[in-house]
Amino acid sequence: MVKNSIISINSQEKNTGSIEFQVFCFTNKIQRLTSHLELHTKDFLSQRGLRKILGKRQRLLSYLANKNTVRYKELISELGIREIKTR
Repeated sequence: MVKNSIISINSQEKNTGSIEFQVFCFTNKIQRLTSHLELHTKDFLSQRGLRKILGKRQRLLSYLANKNTVRYKELISELGIREIKTR
């Protein structure tokens, strides 16, 4: 599983609470909930949970973008979350 490989990489650094790792975990949860909601369209509690996780991930990404734009751009391109706007 991909999560185990990321955990093993981050566990070497002993930094599983890093912003990148948290965003990665939220992205995995979002993908799982999205596939669940494709089958169960009226599961409103899962929809609420998905919205909460999306908000948490968005807040972490905006914090990372303000703190370190290089790490932010690397993370976005690695996870394929959104397109990077060029000026």
